[in-house]
Amino acid sequence: MSMTVAPGVRAIVHASTCCYLIEDDDGLTFVDAGLPRSWSHADRAVAEAGRTWADVRAIVLTHAHFDHLGFAARAQQQHGVEVWVHADDERIAHHPYAYEPGRPRLLYPLTHPRALRHLGAMTVAGALKVKGVPTVRTFTGGEVLAVPGRPHVIATPGHTDGHCALHLPERDVIFTGDGLVTLDPYTGRTGPRIVARAGTKDRGRAMESLRPMAATGASIVLPGHGEPWTDGVERAAELAHETGAA
Repeated sequence: MSMTVAPGVRAIVHASTCCYLIEDDDGLTFVDAGLPRSWSHADRAVAEAGRTWADVRAIVLTHAHFDHLGFAARAQQQHGVEVWVHADDERIAHHPYAYEPGRPRLLYPLTHPRALRHLGAMTVAGALKVKGVPTVRTFTGGEVLAVPGRPHVIATPGHTDGHCALHLPERDVIFTGDGLVTLDPYTGRTGPRIVARAGTKDRGRAMESLRPMAATGASIVLPGHGEPWTDGVERAAELAHETGAA
């Protein structure tokens, strides 16, 4: 489904995973690309914005894990959409399963049964069949990207080496990817937190990366998993610090 979650921003929520569509006068930008079967939802969101895929200028990835890369290769192949990713995640964008989490993932469904419905939904949505993107454009922290919405890149490593948040100062919005979520699909727990070590490479760096996100002071937090948070990124980061990671 697609819904408006901030001025000129639509959320596409599918299989416990969120990606977003930024609307601007000069076109559209996707933030992340969900899972392969999120394509129909993304297609519908473009139409609901009164646009076509010819108006989609970019897909900007908060990071290159498979559940954020889902329809990126298809968008590039069918519509020539540029895919942007932090330079430190370029390798994963080409090879979306070539990364190591901070802790083995296989036992999590046994120790956290609430995660089963989320992980099951992601699997049905194509989580095991994500294609790498052949060609990407890279960026680093501190840049303002020349795509619709002009997102400010904030380096937030930890979940992956190249994880970043994207800040839209004029809209008071921050896209936090999996650096700060309100649903952890590996445990089923809700509320502001970092993702469990089943998905997060370096817990310590991920906790430190909450600080630059909080420093933006954005009111609306749009995570990679879970509901939008509208009580400010500073409070969300504070709660995530208290919660830690499973």
